[in-house]
Amino acid sequence: MKIGELAKAAKVSQRTIHYYENLGLISPMEREGASHRLYERETLARLEKIAALKRLGLSLDEISSVIDLYFGKKEGILAGKHRVIEMLREHLEKVDMQIDELSSFRSDLIVNIKHMERLYQEHQSGTDE
Repeated sequence: MKIGELAKAAKVSQRTIHYYENLGLISPMEREGASHRLYERETLARLEKIAALKRLGLSLDEISSVIDLYFGKKEGILAGKHRVIEMLREHLEKVDMQIDELSSFRSDLIVNIKHMERLYQEHQSGTDE
C-alpha cells in the first residue's frame, strides 16, 4: 500500500509515518519508481502496536527498544511483553513518587494558607480598631 493508504488505515498523518521511519520504528517495503514508498500489512500492524504502546504511556524511545520483539518469534513477543511490563512498573514507581511529593506539597500549602490567613486576620483586626 502507498503512504496515503497506510496513513488513513492507521489513523496517523503521513508526517508521522515519515517521522517513525526516521526513528527506525517502521520502514517501507520498497520504493515504486523514484519516490513512492510501498508498505506491507506488517507496517500497519507496527503502527497499531506503536499507538497501543503510546496509550500505555511509553515514550517513542521505549517503544523503539521493544517494537521489533513484537514482530519476530514467539520468544521475542514474550520478551517484548515482559520488557513492557518492566517499563510500566518503572512508570508506576515514578508516579507513586510524584504522588508522594505532591501530597507533601499539598500539606505544606495547607499549613502556609492557614498561617497567611491567620496573619491576614490579625492585620485586619488591627486596622479595624
